[in-house]
Amino acid sequence: MNRVVHPIEEESYRRLRARLDTSHFPPLTRAVVERVIHSAADLEYATDLVMDEAALERAYAALHAGAPVVVDVEMVAAGITRRETVCRLKEAVAGPGLTRSAHAIRLAHEQVGPGALWVIGNAPTALEELLTLDADPALVIGLPVGFVGAAESKAALRESGLPAVSNVSEKGGSA
Repeated sequence: MNRVVHPIEEESYRRLRARLDTSHFPPLTRAVVERVIHSAADLEYATDLVMDEAALERAYAALHAGAPVVVDVEMVAAGITRRETVCRLKEAVAGPGLTRSAHAIRLAHEQVGPGALWVIGNAPTALEELLTLDADPALVIGLPVGFVGAAESKAALRESGLPAVSNVSEKGGSA
């Protein structure tokens, strides 16, 4: 099923491309860069995002093969309209040395196992927890936001060697 693009979205992309040339990016990288910029209205993401086209190609194939999509918070799930998502935050509990977000990631990992796409858009501790698990992800979209731990958790993701989309700065978020 093809997605119907609203005229407002078409105009938004037209304006984005008038202000920023994204034609030099490989196709999937370009699609991701443009979607993130469109969602945040922040052109700086063009130089802040870090990803690999080959990893995006494998993730694309995994998605189309039915890989589960795990999110850290319901706000991230709300933005994913064409796929079912797994979010275990409602059942999660904080404990000594464990945030609720980190516990939710543990619960989700127990549920989905290897090969999932993980979308972390809120809590750096969720991304940190994912990195301690043997998740064998198809892709990790790690864009937690904040002044405490966000940039560091994304740097750890990039250093992990896992297939990922992240950014260098503290910017990020559910959108």
